[in-house]
Amino acid sequence: MSEAYAHPNYIKIWFWLLGLLVISVAGPMLEIPALTIITAFGIAIVKAYLVAANFMHLKFEKKFIWYLLILSICLLGVFFFGVAPDVMMTDGDQWIDCIADKSCVEQRL
Repeated sequence: MSEAYAHPNYIKIWFWLLGLLVISVAGPMLEIPALTIITAFGIAIVKAYLVAANFMHLKFEKKFIWYLLILSICLLGVFFFGVAPDVMMTDGDQWIDCIADKSCVEQRL
């Protein structure tokens, strides 16, 4: 049988999301880059959790769903950090850094 649970107050969660949106939009107006980045990513994580837990009903699912979610995020990190050294490489046999090498820019013009 299905477990009985109380639905979350969606209006209250929507107001939380709206308030966090206002903070994340107003944050860059302070013109402090470190604070802007930290609050932007922090607020994004909190908003993602609120949406996933309440609107996607993961709050009421079994722990197995959360383990799958965490595993997929970890694999995303492995894939990202696995290719990051290649993407950020600035030297190599077939690599030309067009920003540092002005002749590359002149050839395209």
